[in-house]
Amino acid sequence: MTIEEAKNIKLEDYLHSLGYNPVKRQGMNLWYKSPFREETDASFKVNTEINKWFDFGLGKGGNILTLASVLYCSESVPYLLRQIEEQAPHICPVSFSFQKQSPTEPSFQRMEVKPLESPVLLSYLRERGINTELAKRECCEVHFENNGKHYYAVGFPNVRGGYEIRNKYFKGCIAPKDISHIRHTNRQNEVCYVFEGFMDYLSFLTLRLDSCPQYPEFDKQDYMVLNSVSNVSKAFYPLGNYLRIHCFFDNDRAGMEAILQIRKEYGSTINIRDASHLYSGCKDLNEYLCKRNPLREKKFIQTSVPKKSKGRSL
Repeated sequence: MTIEEAKNIKLEDYLHSLGYNPVKRQGMNLWYKSPFREETDASFKVNTEINKWFDFGLGKGGNILTLASVLYCSESVPYLLRQIEEQAPHICPVSFSFQKQSPTEPSFQRMEVKPLESPVLLSYLRERGINTELAKRECCEVHFENNGKHYYAVGFPNVRGGYEIRNKYFKGCIAPKDISHIRHTNRQNEVCYVFEGFMDYLSFLTLRLDSCPQYPEFDKQDYMVLNSVSNVSKAFYPLGNYLRIHCFFDNDRAGMEAILQIRKEYGSTINIRDASHLYSGCKDLNEYLCKRNPLREKKFIQTSVPKKSKGRSL
């Protein structure tokens, strides 16, 4: 992919392929909740006429390459073009044949992965309602330097050795970006629970443990985290090994489209369930967890805990 080919991609389409959709439209301007951090009010603007973005919280903006540089914490243009190229099939219906770029390392330096123990990061997870002992088991702590500055964040590994990274002020990934698949080696499960992001996965585990502390039965099903609905096609092959799939996606258009893609892929060969109605009225499972309505939470757990009768599980 060339720089000009990348710049010709509409920012609206690129953001949609990453799972981000505008919350409002004002003429030629689209307003989003920032992809760089958690926020309640939209502060990220895309001007569709000039195909440029500006993040008021960050105080910077630009074209698709400057957007990718912030998302992937790199200023290496060949590296950024490869990341954008990976999204191209999710944006355009045609097949692209781009000249292969020579390998170039991203601008991460001195990256260190260690057990999750930072008080700041653990406090951030508690603010999101997450059980920190579960988070320590499922996540790690990633430290790295970029452009001479030191960063650290909660890291969640994927199947290709990359990491989704989060802290209170930043949301991004360390490439390669891919799905995460959590399987139990001591048993063959017929059911897989699928989540958009790892915060929703941790939210589910927290809800299950809080309501069933003695027998949470985490191993009754496998788990998959898409790490963006744009990765849904990457999940097709491993999901084909299950008889039942339960999708805990966001209550938005992107979440609905992801479920439709999975159903289209498997037809009637696999029982696919949309579990988002369990947290209706909330954007996602983490928002549901943070609101902590005891009556709704009890109903959620009763519906999501595997049933032992007739050898079936939900």
